[in-house]
Amino acid sequence: QVRLLESGGGLVQAGGSLRLSCAASGRINSITSMAWYRQLPGLERGWVANIDTGGDTTYPESLKGRFTISADNDKSTLYLQMNSLQPEDSAVYYCKYTRREGKGWGHLQDYWGQGTQVTVSS
Repeated sequence: QVRLLESGGGLVQAGGSLRLSCAASGRINSITSMAWYRQLPGLERGWVANIDTGGDTTYPESLKGRFTISADNDKSTLYLQMNSLQPEDSAVYYCKYTRREGKGWGHLQDYWGQGTQVTVSS
């Protein structure tokens, strides 16, 4: 099992920056990828950024250039640097680790943190 704990959320003015962290513990071997999602009020959880074990990153086109995902080499901590924040970025941000489990090819299991609130004031 993998346990995830986000931190770094808070209140920031429009144009400001925040850096979110996600501390991972437990069985973080066999992690295949890590990601950030966010959930805006009344909407489904949406993908924000992804990083694989090779360090390759991907983002939705709408967030490229403002958000940067990174992780420690041992995958114990995942980060999300958010710049030029706007009120529409206000959401609960979640980290997700995906781990291959089981024998042989096994299956991919997702683990989620409890979320951290980001509020951007205009």
